[in-house]
Amino acid sequence: MRKVRRVSEDEVISEFLKSEFYQPEFDRYREQFREIVTHPNLSNPAENELRRALLYRRRGRMWRELPVDTEWWQVELRTSDLPRIRVFPRNHWRKLANGNFYLTEMVDHIRARVGSHPSDTFVAKLRSLSDELASAPEHDSSVLLIGLDEEGPLTIIEGNHRMAAASLVSPQDIHLRFQFLCGFSPRMIECCWYQTDLSTLWRYARNFVAYLFEDPDLAIEQASQTRLSSDTGVGLSS
Repeated sequence: MRKVRRVSEDEVISEFLKSEFYQPEFDRYREQFREIVTHPNLSNPAENELRRALLYRRRGRMWRELPVDTEWWQVELRTSDLPRIRVFPRNHWRKLANGNFYLTEMVDHIRARVGSHPSDTFVAKLRSLSDELASAPEHDSSVLLIGLDEEGPLTIIEGNHRMAAASLVSPQDIHLRFQFLCGFSPRMIECCWYQTDLSTLWRYARNFVAYLFEDPDLAIEQASQTRLSSDTGVGLSS
């Protein structure tokens, strides 16, 4: 692995939101905020805050589990790095993993699932993504990883399906197909998305309760108003 450049959390959130914006949670906001999602201005603090509020509507519980000292880097992966990449352990991935979430170890299970369940929704999504990847330019989208450091295991927190689809197309070239953004922290073992045990699940439960009554739509409305005020202020001052 080679660290290419340091990346701001705002940029990572922007990339994450871009890949999630097709989800139904954003139906009511898609037309209104499409421009700042697809063409982000990362130097605009009000825009950044609005994108964070939008992402939190779907992924707030995930993002809050990341350690506050997480440093984000764009990294260049090598073939030798692939065996230490793990998929995000949830839902149907648990069935495919058979206790082992390392992507290179799961490829045969994924390929078998594609062959035996051709009409399965999960399989249909992988087939569709595989077709897209076959003709897409390299580094066309970002995959988000988290880890303790540059030497240990890395967990995918965004891009499970794309990485799995790429493994079906050309497993030896997965590391060349995407831009990889990796969050490092020596405290990543406190995050249940990286290490699932009783202590990390307890931490997740506490945070879940703490934000249980938070209104994500209100947060989006407030961030939107702040952005409008900021844009108006810029216009008046000029």
